Amino acid sequence: MERAQMDVVHGSPMALTYKDAGVDIDAGNALVDRIKPLAKSTHRPEVLGGIGGFAALCRLPTGYKEPILVSGTDGVGTKLKTALATKRHETIGIDLVAMCVNDVLVTGAEPLFFLDYFATGALDVDTAATVISGIAEGCRQSGCALVGGETAELPGLYHGSDYDLAGFCVGVVERTQIRPRTDLVAGDVVIGLPSAGLHSNGHSLARKVVLEVLKLPLDARPEILGGASVADDLIRPTIIYADAFRAIVDVPWKGAAHITGGGLVENPPRVFSDDSLAVELDPTTWEVPGIMKLIATAGVGDEEMRRTFNMGLGMLIFVPAAAAERTIALLAKQRARVVGRLVPRAGGEPSRLAGA
Repeated sequence: MERAQMDVVHGSPMALTYKDAGVDIDAGNALVDRIKPLAKSTHRPEVLGGIGGFAALCRLPTGYKEPILVSGTDGVGTKLKTALATKRHETIGIDLVAMCVNDVLVTGAEPLFFLDYFATGALDVDTAATVISGIAEGCRQSGCALVGGETAELPGLYHGSDYDLAGFCVGVVERTQIRPRTDLVAGDVVIGLPSAGLHSNGHSLARKVVLEVLKLPLDARPEILGGASVADDLIRPTIIYADAFRAIVDVPWKGAAHITGGGLVENPPRVFSDDSLAVELDPTTWEVPGIMKLIATAGVGDEEMRRTFNMGLGMLIFVPAAAAERTIALLAKQRARVVGRLVPRAGGEPSRLAGA
């Protein structure tokens, strides 16, 4: 009763604010001011206006006869748990961009612009700015513009300053250059581009095995990781393959597979619709990252490993046999190598390992 009487002003209860409910508008405005220069650093000439409007405007690039827009959306999954536990937020934004942009690249498209969605229980401006700085870096690596996004403060839905991320990318491709092509045939060569490790898939299994089954702390440095800590390998950012696709713009590549959820089992067959073909990979041609070897030691079977993780290959590119040598030369910086081929499908399996 005394508390109620103290809060009465001119006969009415003291006015509540949005901040009293857990949403700090001033913090949101401060974040917008912090990220404006980050967005500006990713500018493309097609972008009209800047951060702060109700929507983003972007022209189509010149030079296209029949431009087709391509879009992709994704998040980073439970990799966020590692970022939050280690307070290492610098690169999780790169992961967000990579997961969207790499899906757009395999269609033959040029990434054009990106928007993000950052949701949290209580907005920490420094953390959010660090995350969005990573998003801007991912956009710079991709060659696309960060044109906007949304910051949502949702007390009661998220705990404290925990946050979640989502985003989407829009790209553009000439209609005649859309991949995959329809002329994939047995004998076409599979070029593999190495991953940086787990990228942003399979982290629920990885964390369960490493932290719960093997009971390794985040700062542990098992020998199999080559000097890196568990946290280093769990948080290592996803590679963005935009430079690789720019390098082979004049190569008659037929299709590509971004190795994400589904691993090496489910992603390669998405490139072709012809059920007479299968992807045969030679596991002796690339190196499996130490973190995946570590996970396998806990009893995760070979098939489960292959259908959950990228196993060291972040991107597969399908080229005619005659173009393989040139493609490898153009992608020397990306450490590309021949890792397999298309073969006639047998036994009902769309992908398999040679000798398996």
